[in-house]
Amino acid sequence: MAKKNLIVFGTRPEAIKMAPLVKAFSSNENFITKVCVTGQHREMLDQVLKFFDIKPDYDMNLMKKGQNLYNLTADIITGLKPILENFRPDYVYVHGDTTTTMSASIASFYSGAKVCHVEAGLRTFNKKAPFPEEINRTIAGHIADYHFAPTQNSFNNLIREGIPDSNILISGNTVIDALVQSVEKVDKMNDEEIEALKNEIDFTKRIILVTGHRRENHGEGFIRICEALKEIGDAEENVQIIYPVHLNPKVQKPVYEILGNAKSIKLIGPLAYPAFVWLMNKTEIVITDSGGVQEEAPSLGKPVLVMRDTTERPEAVDAGTVILVGTDKKKIVDQTLRLLNNDELYKKMSKLHNPYGDGNACNRIVGFMENMALP
Repeated sequence: MAKKNLIVFGTRPEAIKMAPLVKAFSSNENFITKVCVTGQHREMLDQVLKFFDIKPDYDMNLMKKGQNLYNLTADIITGLKPILENFRPDYVYVHGDTTTTMSASIASFYSGAKVCHVEAGLRTFNKKAPFPEEINRTIAGHIADYHFAPTQNSFNNLIREGIPDSNILISGNTVIDALVQSVEKVDKMNDEEIEALKNEIDFTKRIILVTGHRRENHGEGFIRICEALKEIGDAEENVQIIYPVHLNPKVQKPVYEILGNAKSIKLIGPLAYPAFVWLMNKTEIVITDSGGVQEEAPSLGKPVLVMRDTTERPEAVDAGTVILVGTDKKKIVDQTLRLLNNDELYKKMSKLHNPYGDGNACNRIVGFMENMALP
């Protein structure tokens, strides 16, 4: 008898990383798979659903003005109750470290469903960095029945926390599955946003792509980041820095105040996933505080500077595909200029092996769960 899966996510990064898993389970006759979105992000989430052609079976549509962690957590837990009671899933799949993940894990535990944690075992061992993600994923990890760790390091973290190794699979990261499926697609698709980028960006110059949104960088951190980017733009005439600015006012204010008229810097609105993948593939260097981009960019041969003091993805640091620079203005400037002006270093970083997977994580997860589902 087919087992019932409920795959729950709510943000754009979750949707990207869960989309290939939805496709893999939906084509497997051993499972009845339904999708629930919380709408923790709304517009950005919908763009990903459209790109991957996923139609949610349940849409909680929880995003509202003035949303905070308190009401979001409560709304997800109470909103999932009737869905869980109606569908009665055997397994609920959550991803990573969002408020949706933590809250859905609690609700699923209350319902009696087994919780399956995708991208499990990431840790910084600092509950305030990243906030609230470190606690979110730790709570989900202690509730989960099955853990899909992207790397050996993540596996080791779970073992140290007392998780039986029989309940853990080193799967690789599903974001690489999504990226592999997307790169070829975006080069062939007719997309207005991509066409606009072709006209707006000066591709005769060396392109640096910047993304930034982390709460722990708000305030002085973002001021230092912006000052560093301005210095890089002033120092390198043959460089164009492209910065899709996050919608959070705490990000927008310093970015537009410091960089609004800065030389060689182009500020644009947030990009939908297809356009972001297309632009990342055309970029020379990526500067980011995003977790997913740390995993994606090395697969495309792009060196990454990470604007965080700690990372739950130390494999990339160890492999040499990323460099931690925090929000230290001097480090950001020095490391960027070093990559721009040292061809040997650049080529070495761009050719290093990506430690996060080979694009087959979802097949491994489905195979593991087929064994778990046997009578």
